[in-house]
Amino acid sequence: MAAVDRSGEKGGGWAKGLADSSLYQKARRAASNSARFSQKLMWSTGKAAWIAGTTFLVLVVPLIIEMDREQQMVDLESQQAGLLGSSAPLPSK
Repeated sequence: MAAVDRSGEKGGGWAKGLADSSLYQKARRAASNSARFSQKLMWSTGKAAWIAGTTFLVLVVPLIIEMDREQQMVDLESQQAGLLGSSAPLPSK
């Protein structure tokens, strides 16, 4: 015995008709494609962030540390020159 929905149609009724419609299939395919694109985008973005972060740590942080040390040395030399009363010109920055 077939199920009868409120509209009097046999079969799955409005839900089956909706699932069989081309508009539903297109929307489902679009949602699936969007989800796949989002996953690939997130993976690529994460990979790019990892590369940028490690490159920054390996190349830029040591440079910043060395520049800070150099500035401290220049400041120390200028302090010592001021204390000793030296009239030697300060190195340009």
